[in-house]
Amino acid sequence: MISKKRTKASRQHGRNMGTHGGGARKKRKGSGHRGGKGMSGSGKRADHKKTLVIKLYGNEYFGKQGITSRGTERDTRQRINLQQIENNLEKYGKKVGDKWEINLKNYKILGTGDVKSKLIITAMEASKSAIEKVKGKGGEIILPVKVKKKVEKEQVTQNLKNSADKEINNKK
Repeated sequence: MISKKRTKASRQHGRNMGTHGGGARKKRKGSGHRGGKGMSGSGKRADHKKTLVIKLYGNEYFGKQGITSRGTERDTRQRINLQQIENNLEKYGKKVGDKWEINLKNYKILGTGDVKSKLIITAMEASKSAIEKVKGKGGEIILPVKVKKKVEKEQVTQNLKNSADKEINNKK
């Protein structure tokens, strides 16, 4: 037997008040009974919206996030311990001979944990303890050469003085 689906108009008649099963008419006018549209009303006491908010943004949405002054730059360096590297050698590097070559250019290597393998790590920074531990096992940590700002400033001022002296000598 073929059943016929009722039309939408007949299904949404509603009885007496014409609210289509939504309760009181005033509840259906806007989004007031839901605490507002979208994310509005998702504050401290909006338990009915918490599940949605946590699903979208995680637990960091609620509570204080802290404040920093405008000139402060956040420290976005990634850090990794020697223990993590040692436990996941296949993930971070590849084996070349008896050594492991590991490329962590955006990381600072920290010295927590023991080193059991020979490691050649390329990194942005490393702590003294990490460098000592890796060297102790016959490996090395390769860091980019950093030129100190003070030395650069001295060179610039020296160059300016030299160019000024040359101009004075040329005018004589």
